[in-house]
Amino acid sequence: MKVLVWQWGRYGAGPRIAVELARGLARLPDVSVVLSLSHEAEIMGHLPAELPPGCVLPVRTYRSKAGYLGRLVGSPAMTLAMVRRLRGLRCDLAICAMPGPLDLVMQGALRLCGVANVVVVHDAQAHPGDGFPLQMTLQRLLVRGSDAVVTFSRYIAGMLHEQGVSRPVIVERLPPLGFDRPPPPPGGHDGPLRLLSFGRLLPYKGLDLLLEAMRTLGPRGDLELRVVGSGPPSPELEALAGLPGVSVENRWVPEDEVPLLIGWSDALVLPYREASQSGVAAMAVAGRRLVVATDVGGLSEQFDPGMAVICHPEGGAIAAGIETLLARRADGTLAASAATDGWPELAGRLLDAIGHSLPQVATRARREASPVTASWAGN
Repeated sequence: MKVLVWQWGRYGAGPRIAVELARGLARLPDVSVVLSLSHEAEIMGHLPAELPPGCVLPVRTYRSKAGYLGRLVGSPAMTLAMVRRLRGLRCDLAICAMPGPLDLVMQGALRLCGVANVVVVHDAQAHPGDGFPLQMTLQRLLVRGSDAVVTFSRYIAGMLHEQGVSRPVIVERLPPLGFDRPPPPPGGHDGPLRLLSFGRLLPYKGLDLLLEAMRTLGPRGDLELRVVGSGPPSPELEALAGLPGVSVENRWVPEDEVPLLIGWSDALVLPYREASQSGVAAMAVAGRRLVVATDVGGLSEQFDPGMAVICHPEGGAIAAGIETLLARRADGTLAASAATDGWPELAGRLLDAIGHSLPQVATRARREASPVTASWAGN
């Protein structure tokens, strides 16, 4: 079985999820993987050495709005060029790890080559201030042209059904987003509890709730909070930066710095007002960092018992969750429970579910007639 995994974003969780999914698939017996990333993706400089055969289908996308418009104008030629490349690869299945602005080009090429495509949908509606222009319009077109859809929460699956999505919807859970080197255990230092709030600094991320929680806790010597990420200036960020024991770093965090941030922290706080799922939560789980997370959207579905303190999206409830972290550090139980599920397990379940939903994938695999493919297809 040969599977193409593609994600043409430049930054953030999308390329990272594509790489992890490709690694998980590559570890399965009788499965080979083609990974397609943007030439401009930040993660291109950090691809894992054990991923065979690496990124074998890099695609030049864009670096600016003008470059994106140029790609749109040239999309027919880009589609035909992609068809030529795909025919040489002879893939049996393609998976879009996270929708982006140019995915209809790849989907059109896959259709011309007769390759089934599956789209992983992370959000059913746009978050305020996040995403890209026409994001949901393009995603709806992509879903309509897909053969099946994958979500990482029952919450998003339910929203897709409410929107009238007619394709098969496969519900999974986002596995931990790990690191090449595991971070040190939490709490292995002198000084206050190191609490991290990391990600886009936008209103829906609950900056006002975090501010209320820190004001409720008041100045204290056993707690230090770092708020790190990029976003527009806001009164909440300014107020947080003025609190004792709180630092705000409004900046883009490069890929190679993310493990250092998780390693610095003892625990994380996700005070979101709305969420589908969280890549930051997946990194916290990988690093065995406890998380204080609000019970919104599909966020709580990411955690097994012992991984998180789930609370209402209220400042007082978040403050109480942070108090729980402080108590756990005092009694030496700060480390979160270890994850029992990883990307190879997800990849195996995903291929099984796709095989049941799309029997034409197995039919194509048998027709390709290689011993590896025939074994997967049931010969």
